[in-house]
Amino acid sequence: MAKKGYLVSAYRSINNPDKLAAYAKLAGPAFAKYGARYVARGDAAAAYEAGIKQRIVIVEFESVAKAIEAHDSPEYGAALKAFDGCAERDLRIVEGLE
Repeated sequence: MAKKGYLVSAYRSINNPDKLAAYAKLAGPAFAKYGARYVARGDAAAAYEAGIKQRIVIVEFESVAKAIEAHDSPEYGAALKAFDGCAERDLRIVEGLE
């Protein structure tokens, strides 16, 4: 059985909340098509080291391959087009431990 994949997005700054909302309306359904489950979404409760108390999103997929497939999909591509530089963020995909 494959280990789960997690897409982790840590926002550094948000410069256009309206564009971010438009992006979110497209990103959720785009990821849902690939079996996504949102594990965390919102402002950080605490931040340490180089972290900042800004928005963080963690999305669980059945595997790393499925997370990459979702990210590289045409549906998510449309969401990224709506994103249009509205925020600075660090987006990564990581394999779960189990």
